[in-house]
Amino acid sequence: MSSVIRTSGLRKHYGRVHALDGLDLVVDEGQVHGFLGPNGAGKSTAIRILLGLARKTAGEASVFDRDPWRDAVPLHRRIAYVPGDVSVWPNLSGGEAIDLMARLRGAARHDRAYVAEKERLAEAFQFDPRKKGRAYSKGNRQKVALIAAFAVPADLYILDEPTSGLDPLMEVMFRHEIARVRAAGATVLLSSHILSEVEQLCDRVSIIRAGRIVESGTLAELRHLTRTEVSFEGTDAATAAGIPGAHDVVAEGGRVRFTVDSDAVAATLPALAERRVAGLRVAPPSLEELFLRHYGDDLAALAPEATAEAAAAEPVGR
Repeated sequence: MSSVIRTSGLRKHYGRVHALDGLDLVVDEGQVHGFLGPNGAGKSTAIRILLGLARKTAGEASVFDRDPWRDAVPLHRRIAYVPGDVSVWPNLSGGEAIDLMARLRGAARHDRAYVAEKERLAEAFQFDPRKKGRAYSKGNRQKVALIAAFAVPADLYILDEPTSGLDPLMEVMFRHEIARVRAAGATVLLSSHILSEVEQLCDRVSIIRAGRIVESGTLAELRHLTRTEVSFEGTDAATAAGIPGAHDVVAEGGRVRFTVDSDAVAATLPALAERRVAGLRVAPPSLEELFLRHYGDDLAALAPEATAEAAAAEPVGR
């Protein structure tokens, strides 16, 4: 399988700030690849370099085996990009803005296939293309970029928080479109804060922290790096004594819970069968839990501040 995106030791410095500090990222052809990290981790900087909008400080970056800085024009004919905060021309209608962006990617305004696809997407996203840009909400501005991106076929879709401002129904439509372009053979790099969205859509996930990739793989591979929660009906934690690999055993809410290394779950099942447990549940770690393996300490550091802020915000007398 060939790589569409490849970076090696990629660095971007803004003075003393190291936005990227040795980023190694590989996105294979035909793959939906999740790109995760909080604000400030370096996601948007990496995307700007891949689009040829920012110049790297050091390292290597290639898109379709070409340099995105030197070859931005030919590469952009093959790429559809949706940012997380879309600005539109205030005096153009939504339809005119979509036509303009589509023409920049080679679509003819009156081409039947393009017109039909634009109309289908406008209906699917419940979008009125007749209104002026200045009248659109954030969600509708986002729809302008999404419709323009999906109306013209691309080889690579780079999506940076693309569902920002969309309601849950429109997020479902977005997922349908991702499935459609993937089935057509396109590659997708999806940066999103909505971990459930990434979990449903992505073949592989890369987690970025402080400008470097700290974890990358399929969800199945990443889940083997953390623990699975096992629980069953009961009130006595001693019931779990002697179960191979059991960690952090507690009894609460009428259930006994413990964790076990994900690749050792099968070894615990015979012990559970011997105990004739009822209401057995085995819950693999969610993407949120995998993400918090790398960012949980940041939250812990912020917790005292958050607690103080909450206390300060409490009304007097409560």
